[in-house]
Amino acid sequence: MNNEQAASAQKLDKAITSSNHIIRDLISLLKLKVLIANVFPVFTGFWLAVYFTGGSFAAQLDTFLLTVIGSTLIIAGALLFNNWYEVDLDKEMKRTQTRPTVTGNFSLQAVFKMAAASTGIGFILMLFTTLEAALYAVLGWFVYVVLYTLWSKRKYTLNTVIGSLSGAFTPLIGWAAIDSAFHIVPMVLFLVLFIWQIPHTFAIAIKRHDEYKAAGVPMLPVVHGFAFTKRQIVVYVACLLPLPLFLATFGTTFIVLATLLNAGFLYLAIRGFFTKDNRKWAQTIFIYSLSYLFVLFLIMIIATLPVFT
Repeated sequence: MNNEQAASAQKLDKAITSSNHIIRDLISLLKLKVLIANVFPVFTGFWLAVYFTGGSFAAQLDTFLLTVIGSTLIIAGALLFNNWYEVDLDKEMKRTQTRPTVTGNFSLQAVFKMAAASTGIGFILMLFTTLEAALYAVLGWFVYVVLYTLWSKRKYTLNTVIGSLSGAFTPLIGWAAIDSAFHIVPMVLFLVLFIWQIPHTFAIAIKRHDEYKAAGVPMLPVVHGFAFTKRQIVVYVACLLPLPLFLATFGTTFIVLATLLNAGFLYLAIRGFFTKDNRKWAQTIFIYSLSYLFVLFLIMIIATLPVFT
C-alpha cells in the first residue's frame, strides 16, 4: 500500500469512527429504548382499533405510517426537550454524564432546534390522521415537557405520577387515528400504562438513588426512603389486578395470562419487604416490568391477528 492509499484508508477510518460517534450520540439524545417503549403502545392501540372496528391493517397502511412516524417524532421531540433542559442534572448523574449535551458533542442550541423541528413536523403529520389522535399527542407532549420536565421533576415527589400520565396517552393516539378512543379497550390500556409506569419508575429511582440524591431530584426514595417507596410499589401493582377483567373481549385465555402476569408482578413487589439488597431487588422489578408490558401487549396483538389482512 502506497502513501496515498494509506492516507485514504486513514481518512475512511476517521469518517467511519466519526459516523459511529454521531449515531451513538443520537441514540443517547433520543433515549432510543424509551422512545421504542413509547411507540410500541401507539402501534398496539392502532392495531386493536383496526380489529375492533372490523377493518383491515392493509387498508389502513397510509394512516398507520402517518400515525407511527408522527407520534415517533413528537415523542422524540419531547425527549430532546428533556435532554436540553436537564443538562445540569445530567452532569451530576453517572449514567447521563456521557450524553452529548453534557460532553458538548451537540450544542444546546442545536438540540433545542432539533426538538422543535421534530415536535412540529410530528404534530403536522398527526393532523393528517384525526383531530382526536393529534389532541392526545399534544396532551402527552405537554404533560411530559411542561408539567413533568419544566415544573414538577425538580420540586415534587409526585413528578413520577405526573410523568406517568404522559406515557399513558400513547395507546389513545394509536386507537384515535382509526376511531374515537371513548371505548373500554383504549381506556383500560390508558389505565394500565399509567399505573404500570409508576412502580417501574420507582424501581429506577431506587436503583439510581444516590445519583438522584446528588443531583437534588426529589424522587420518592430520596425524600421518603426505600421502605415507603416499596409500599407504594405494592399499592400500584395491586391496582393492576382487576384491569384484565375489563378486557374480557380478548377471551378467557387472555384474562388468565394477564392475571398471572399481574400476580407475578405483585409477588416480586411484596418480596421487597423481605430483601436487604434494595438495588438488586429494584433491578428485578425493573426487568420484570419491562417484560410485563411487552408480553401483555403482545398477547393482545396475537389474540387479534386476523386483522393482518
